[in-house]
Amino acid sequence: MLWLAEGTWEGCIDTAAPLIPEDARVSLLYVVPEDVLHAAGAAAEGLIGRWRPRLGPTEQMAGEATASGEALVAAAAGLLGRAGVGQVIRRGRVEREVVRAAEAADLLVVARDGDRSRLGPHSLGPATRFVVDHAPCSVLLVWPDEVPDADSIPPPPEGRRRDRSASPHEPYPPHASLGEPPPLEKSGNDPR
Repeated sequence: MLWLAEGTWEGCIDTAAPLIPEDARVSLLYVVPEDVLHAAGAAAEGLIGRWRPRLGPTEQMAGEATASGEALVAAAAGLLGRAGVGQVIRRGRVEREVVRAAEAADLLVVARDGDRSRLGPHSLGPATRFVVDHAPCSVLLVWPDEVPDADSIPPPPEGRRRDRSASPHEPYPPHASLGEPPPLEKSGNDPR
């Protein structure tokens, strides 16, 4: 099963197509994001006011989003160039619907959708991170475009750098001993 999303679907197909055996059953999955539809529908209803069209804005947008998803899946099937490709359109919370759809798959192909300019955990968006963490099958994570080189790995945060050859515990100051507090430094304002 290949999960298709706007902005990454072509790279997902290009990268995964040569890896898929000829006799494998392939399904293309697109999820219409219901949370976005509800937010857009609520905004539209607020602008429209009392006038109510036959279809509410949410239903109308859902129909358009589903048609757009069907067109995307059809284009992906054409790009894949295989006969008998399954086309699955779902509606709901994207990450959860992908995980549910993956229950029927042996392998889920997922494209990175975050910061693709460098290597690291930020190359996965929140929904993709959820899917990778919760998928009930094997996951093939692909770069939808050119892979950044290893020099793009961000450096560790300043506060976390530590010399691994040194002891993990800080040594006690030379004057410290059990039961004896360290000497106090006198300041110019100290009345003693």
